[in-house]
Amino acid sequence: MIRIMKYGEVPNSEIFLRNMPTMNVTDTVAEILRNVRERGDEALREYTEKFDHTRLESLVVTEEEMREALDEVDPDFLRILRRAAENIRKFHSRQVRNSFIINDEDGILMGQKVIPVDRAGLYVPGGTAVYPSTVLMDVIPAKIAGVKEVILTTPPGRDGKINPAVLAAASVAGADRIVKIGGAQAIAALAFGTESVPKVDKIVGPGNAFVAEAKRQVYGMVSIDMIAGPSEILVVADGKSNPAWVAADLLSQAEHDKVASAVLVTDSAELAEKVSEEIEKQIPELIRSEIARVSIDQNGKIIVADDLRAAIEIANEIAPEHLELCVDNPFDYLDGIRHAGSVFLGRNCPEALGDYLAGPNHTLPTQGTARFSSPLSVDDFVKKTQYTYYTKEALGRVAADVEAFAEKEGLTGHARSALVRI
Repeated sequence: MIRIMKYGEVPNSEIFLRNMPTMNVTDTVAEILRNVRERGDEALREYTEKFDHTRLESLVVTEEEMREALDEVDPDFLRILRRAAENIRKFHSRQVRNSFIINDEDGILMGQKVIPVDRAGLYVPGGTAVYPSTVLMDVIPAKIAGVKEVILTTPPGRDGKINPAVLAAASVAGADRIVKIGGAQAIAALAFGTESVPKVDKIVGPGNAFVAEAKRQVYGMVSIDMIAGPSEILVVADGKSNPAWVAADLLSQAEHDKVASAVLVTDSAELAEKVSEEIEKQIPELIRSEIARVSIDQNGKIIVADDLRAAIEIANEIAPEHLELCVDNPFDYLDGIRHAGSVFLGRNCPEALGDYLAGPNHTLPTQGTARFSSPLSVDDFVKKTQYTYYTKEALGRVAADVEAFAEKEGLTGHARSALVRI
């Protein structure tokens, strides 16, 4: 059963789990990375057979497999995929940054170019669930950014195939290549390159502890988006909230994973009790009830705060991945939110809207990292290059200042490189 407590009865750092990889995960991942780097596709096939229980001849999804998947997917679901993709494109298109030039002084020109990475690798989890939504959320921002080649990796089923819904989403989003590998071995393939998987410049997408640790270990050889942990939701709700709705929202994240965290912060002790009762009613109705049960029992919490302003401050201290404000006039509180991955405003905006259809990205910072990081966006797929141009006359006007600055740092070669030109 979910725990109910007054704020202050539990340390803030324990409200959400802050799981660091164990030595076993770290060492296992290091061995997988080494093996894939040295042996390429052969190692990928071995790991796929070991972990996904299927032996693959070709690791890359063929055009025929794509056509079969599109034929197999329910036309109504294709319509929903296209609608979601349209919303995601509309939102992320507003994130595009422009290059700029500054030329406001004679003989001097400066600027910045915004350039997409050449190749991006996008990881889509498999295993206990299927995530066509993650395909859309990963691929579409990369395409809007102008990435030349988008490579999607996801684990196959025991039949050696990728779920048709995932392939349909990849088609709608515009992925260039889909590879049937999962886990840390997929991250290794994207980071180092193999016979079937080109080396990429950036790896994005959520995954389990092994995927997260693999991203951590390859960072520096390639760029990554973030180290994502278990899913989190924090609901701030007042006493007017419908307890059945709040319970459903908490369970929407608890069903993700046994280590997922669902937290309610409320100013109403009565609502706290009713939500607890509703959770117990609703868990048996879930297909993934066993997972939700463990998540709620081990990581679920209801915190009773003195008032809503105190509840908002609690939310800022926790910096959750998903934050729902189930209150009257939620926009009155929005400016007070400083640390959250994605905020859902009002009583009619369940977090599931953001998972699938609304448009903002659902790949979000977890484990308190919303204090300093952001949701996946178009920015993740671009880099900036700056440039400077001076005429001889313009250099002459500042050469003495360059000399003085360089000598202050004891770098006479720097000073000479400016003076020698004039």
